[in-house]
Amino acid sequence: MKVVFDTNVYVSAFLIQGSLAEEAFLYAQRQQATLFTSVPILTETAGVFRTKFQQGEEDVAAALRLIGRAATIVKPSVKITVLEDIPDNRILECAVEANADLIVTGDHHLLRLKTYQDVAIVRVTDFLRLFPENPTSPINVKKKNAGRQRRSRTQRSQ
Repeated sequence: MKVVFDTNVYVSAFLIQGSLAEEAFLYAQRQQATLFTSVPILTETAGVFRTKFQQGEEDVAAALRLIGRAATIVKPSVKITVLEDIPDNRILECAVEANADLIVTGDHHLLRLKTYQDVAIVRVTDFLRLFPENPTSPINVKKKNAGRQRRSRTQRSQ
Protein backbone atom coordinates (compact mmCIF):
# COMPACT_ATOMS: atom_id res chain seq x y z
CA MET A 1 0.00 0.00 0.00
CA LYS A 2 1.42 3.37 -1.07
CA VAL A 3 0.80 6.25 1.33
CA VAL A 4 1.57 9.95 1.69
CA PHE A 5 1.56 11.51 5.15
CA ASP A 6 0.55 15.12 5.58
CA THR A 7 2.81 17.43 7.60
CA ASN A 8 0.46 17.25 10.60
CA VAL A 9 1.01 13.49 10.78
CA TYR A 10 4.78 13.91 10.87
CA VAL A 11 4.55 16.65 13.50
CA SER A 12 2.35 14.51 15.76
CA ALA A 13 4.50 11.44 15.16
CA PHE A 14 7.66 13.20 16.29
CA LEU A 15 6.32 15.47 19.01
CA ILE A 16 3.68 13.34 20.73
CA GLN A 17 5.20 10.17 22.09
CA GLY A 18 2.81 7.24 21.90
CA SER A 19 0.46 9.03 19.51
CA LEU A 20 -1.44 7.27 16.75
CA ALA A 21 0.63 9.28 14.27
CA GLU A 22 3.80 7.86 15.80
CA GLU A 23 2.34 4.37 15.41
CA ALA A 24 1.51 5.11 11.77
CA PHE A 25 5.04 6.34 11.12
CA LEU A 26 6.46 3.20 12.75
CA TYR A 27 4.42 1.10 10.31
CA ALA A 28 6.02 2.99 7.45
CA GLN A 29 9.48 2.57 9.00
CA ARG A 30 8.87 -1.19 9.22
CA GLN A 31 7.80 -1.04 5.56
CA GLN A 32 4.31 -2.31 6.27
CA ALA A 33 3.22 0.57 4.06
CA THR A 34 5.27 2.24 1.35
CA LEU A 35 5.66 5.88 2.35
CA PHE A 36 6.19 8.68 -0.17
CA THR A 37 7.03 12.31 0.40
CA SER A 38 8.41 15.28 -1.52
CA VAL A 39 10.80 18.16 -0.93
CA PRO A 40 7.88 20.64 -0.49
CA ILE A 41 6.36 18.39 2.22
CA LEU A 42 9.73 18.04 3.96
CA THR A 43 10.28 21.80 3.73
CA GLU A 44 6.88 22.53 5.26
CA THR A 45 7.45 19.94 7.99
CA ALA A 46 10.81 21.48 8.89
CA GLY A 47 9.24 24.94 8.95
CA VAL A 48 6.46 23.84 11.28
CA PHE A 49 8.96 22.18 13.63
CA ARG A 50 11.06 25.37 13.73
CA THR A 51 8.37 28.07 13.91
CA LYS A 52 5.38 26.55 15.67
CA PHE A 53 7.26 24.23 18.00
CA GLN A 54 10.65 25.96 18.38
CA GLN A 55 12.57 22.77 17.62
CA GLY A 56 16.31 23.16 17.30
CA GLU A 57 18.17 22.46 14.08
CA GLU A 58 19.56 19.15 15.36
CA ASP A 59 16.07 17.87 16.17
CA VAL A 60 14.66 19.08 12.85
CA ALA A 61 17.52 17.46 10.93
CA ALA A 62 17.10 14.20 12.85
CA ALA A 63 13.36 14.09 12.08
CA LEU A 64 13.97 14.80 8.39
CA ARG A 65 16.62 12.06 8.25
CA LEU A 66 14.17 9.54 9.75
CA ILE A 67 11.46 10.56 7.29
CA GLY A 68 13.96 10.40 4.43
CA ARG A 69 14.98 6.86 5.40
CA ALA A 70 11.37 5.68 5.73
CA ALA A 71 10.02 7.37 2.61
CA THR A 72 10.70 7.51 -1.08
CA ILE A 73 11.10 11.13 -2.12
CA VAL A 74 9.32 11.98 -5.36
CA LYS A 75 9.44 15.10 -7.50
CA PRO A 76 5.89 15.95 -8.57
CA SER A 77 5.66 16.77 -12.25
CA VAL A 78 2.19 18.32 -12.13
CA LYS A 79 1.05 21.44 -10.23
CA ILE A 80 -2.33 21.07 -8.54
CA THR A 81 -4.45 24.02 -7.41
CA VAL A 82 -7.60 22.32 -6.15
CA LEU A 83 -7.45 23.77 -2.62
CA GLU A 84 -6.86 27.32 -1.40
CA ASP A 85 -4.15 26.21 1.03
CA ILE A 86 -1.02 25.81 -1.10
CA PRO A 87 0.67 23.21 1.18
CA ASP A 88 -2.44 21.01 0.89
CA ASN A 89 -2.01 21.02 -2.89
CA ARG A 90 1.60 19.85 -2.42
CA ILE A 91 0.26 16.78 -0.57
CA LEU A 92 -2.06 16.02 -3.49
CA GLU A 93 0.80 16.49 -5.98
CA CYS A 94 2.98 14.03 -4.10
CA ALA A 95 0.19 11.47 -3.92
CA VAL A 96 -0.57 11.74 -7.62
CA GLU A 97 3.11 11.47 -8.57
CA ALA A 98 3.57 8.43 -6.31
CA ASN A 99 0.36 6.82 -7.57
CA ALA A 100 -0.53 6.50 -3.89
CA ASP A 101 -3.45 4.56 -2.47
CA LEU A 102 -3.91 6.83 0.54
CA ILE A 103 -3.21 10.26 1.93
CA VAL A 104 -3.11 10.20 5.73
CA THR A 105 -3.99 13.54 7.32
CA GLY A 106 -5.79 15.40 10.05
CA ASP A 107 -6.40 18.40 7.80
CA HIS A 108 -10.11 19.09 7.37
CA HIS A 109 -9.65 20.67 3.92
CA LEU A 110 -8.06 17.50 2.57
CA LEU A 111 -10.43 15.20 4.46
CA ARG A 112 -13.42 16.99 2.95
CA LEU A 113 -12.26 15.85 -0.50
CA LYS A 114 -12.47 12.17 0.60
CA THR A 115 -10.64 11.15 -2.60
CA TYR A 116 -8.58 12.82 -5.24
CA GLN A 117 -7.78 11.08 -8.53
CA ASP A 118 -8.47 7.66 -6.98
CA VAL A 119 -6.37 8.42 -3.89
CA ALA A 120 -8.38 7.95 -0.69
CA ILE A 121 -7.88 10.63 1.96
CA VAL A 122 -8.15 9.27 5.50
CA ARG A 123 -7.43 10.07 9.14
CA VAL A 124 -4.60 8.35 11.02
CA THR A 125 -7.12 6.20 12.87
CA ASP A 126 -8.58 4.94 9.60
CA PHE A 127 -5.09 4.15 8.31
CA LEU A 128 -4.29 2.14 11.44
CA ARG A 129 -7.53 0.17 11.06
CA LEU A 130 -5.95 -1.37 7.98
CA PHE A 131 -3.63 -3.27 10.35
CA PRO A 132 -6.05 -5.15 12.65
CA GLU A 133 -3.34 -7.64 13.67
CA ASN A 134 -1.65 -4.88 15.67
CA PRO A 135 -2.68 -5.17 19.35
CA THR A 136 -2.47 -1.39 19.79
CA SER A 137 -4.48 -0.53 16.70
CA PRO A 138 -7.56 1.59 17.50
CA ILE A 139 -9.85 -1.33 16.69
CA ASN A 140 -8.15 -3.77 19.06
CA VAL A 141 -7.79 -1.25 21.88
CA LYS A 142 -11.51 -0.50 21.61
CA LYS A 143 -12.34 -4.23 21.70
CA LYS A 144 -10.03 -4.79 24.66
CA ASN A 145 -11.55 -1.87 26.59
CA ALA A 146 -15.09 -3.05 25.79
CA GLY A 147 -14.21 -6.49 27.15
CA ARG A 148 -12.87 -4.94 30.36
CA GLN A 149 -16.06 -2.92 30.78
CA ARG A 150 -18.22 -6.04 30.32
CA ARG A 151 -16.17 -7.97 32.88
CA SER A 152 -16.34 -5.04 35.28
CA ARG A 153 -20.16 -4.82 34.98
CA THR A 154 -20.48 -8.58 35.41
CA GLN A 155 -18.34 -8.51 38.53
CA ARG A 156 -20.35 -5.63 40.04
CA SER A 157 -23.68 -7.39 39.45
CA GLN A 158 -22.57 -10.54 41.27
